[in-house]
Amino acid sequence: MSTISKKICLFGDFGVGKTSLIRQFVECQFSDEYLSTVGVKISQKSINLTQQKLGIDDSLKLQLIIWDIEGSNKFKAVAQNYFQGSKGAVIVGDVTQPETLNHLQEHMQTFLTVNPQSYIVVALNKSDLVAKEYLENIRQTYQFSDQKQILNTYVTSAKTGNNVDEIFQILANHLV
Repeated sequence: MSTISKKICLFGDFGVGKTSLIRQFVECQFSDEYLSTVGVKISQKSINLTQQKLGIDDSLKLQLIIWDIEGSNKFKAVAQNYFQGSKGAVIVGDVTQPETLNHLQEHMQTFLTVNPQSYIVVALNKSDLVAKEYLENIRQTYQFSDQKQILNTYVTSAKTGNNVDEIFQILANHLV
């Protein structure tokens, strides 16, 4: 089994749950205690992937190097430096804070300016705090399928784990 490493970034506005999504994915844990990221925090997790090559199943271990980037406005100018070399991103919005959703397109453009060949997954986080009947409407409103680098939009919850593994798995599958 061969191993490769790929850098991905998680970013979005302040308080949308970026660190909680990473913690749920890497450690399978959630905490109600709020931890503000200062600058960048780097985590790692390995994923086993199976590829079909000429009819032969080939196992591959992908080590994701996950950069959790601070979401404050004063940090935006510096954040672009952290995007360098990233092969993918998860851009996070908070379904309970509509203004964070309105910034998703801006975050995508900022990331793709630095990494135009990279892939993006959109995570609409904190879905456990909104009535289920509204979630599909919110997801449809923030679909970016007209842009080839945007893989999909997922409704997520770091608290319940809903779609957390999926956002990283879909991104990982496109990185190899």
